[in-house]
Amino acid sequence: MRYLDQIIVLNEERRRAILELLNRDGRVLVTELADRFETSQVTIRKDLEVLHEQRQVHRTHGGALPAREGALEDPTLREKEQLHRKEKLHIAEAAARMVKEGQVVILDSGTTTTAIARALREFHTLTVVTNAVNIVTELAGTSIDVILTGGTLRTNSFSLVGPIAEDTLRHLSADLLFLGMDGFDVNYGLSTPNLLESKVNRVMLEVSKRTVAACDSSKFGRRSLSLIAPPSAVQEVITDRGITRSDLKSLKKAGIEVTLV
Repeated sequence: MRYLDQIIVLNEERRRAILELLNRDGRVLVTELADRFETSQVTIRKDLEVLHEQRQVHRTHGGALPAREGALEDPTLREKEQLHRKEKLHIAEAAARMVKEGQVVILDSGTTTTAIARALREFHTLTVVTNAVNIVTELAGTSIDVILTGGTLRTNSFSLVGPIAEDTLRHLSADLLFLGMDGFDVNYGLSTPNLLESKVNRVMLEVSKRTVAACDSSKFGRRSLSLIAPPSAVQEVITDRGITRSDLKSLKKAGIEVTLV
């Protein structure tokens, strides 16, 4: 067997072993894998990036999680709150630094945008528009003016959707939209498992001067049922350093500003 063929076989064997560990333990870390396979962390990161691009794993900061199953998967807000807490906190801090007093900001529903709402609590002359009932609760008792869209409640996400929510948004204008999503495929776009949610999101995009996609790196490489918009619809992305080099390169090539936290 030629030397190059040997390397390819070794890489494939190691990646199969990584998948077996991931299925067994539910999560793998770069540092632990490097020790286990007696190789460099750079090599392990490359393995995880390859598996991520093949949609066999979901890359996270410092490791990987199992690939989600199905474009219809729609976990509850409480389930999502348990995932990537540190990354969401850093994303929220970066988002808050983009906001200026006197602006109108739209916050989509979701755990990352909820973290952003918490980071905005100290503003004094800010207006926040949202379709998320829980975000209204987060901002209650602050100096922030809050506009709730109204609409039909989605109980698993605490979001309001439907014609009432869409009509309310069409009568407003915002300086900045922080948009969350369940999937961000750099070749396809931003997506969500709920059709009604995607329609509300599209109206948010229409009425906002600038859109920032706020998501942890596990969202990249995923596609959910309903497309919200192509990548070109956003001007900036805030994510963590777990994003793959190929996805980062694609975003920058498309002219999208990227803030890594």
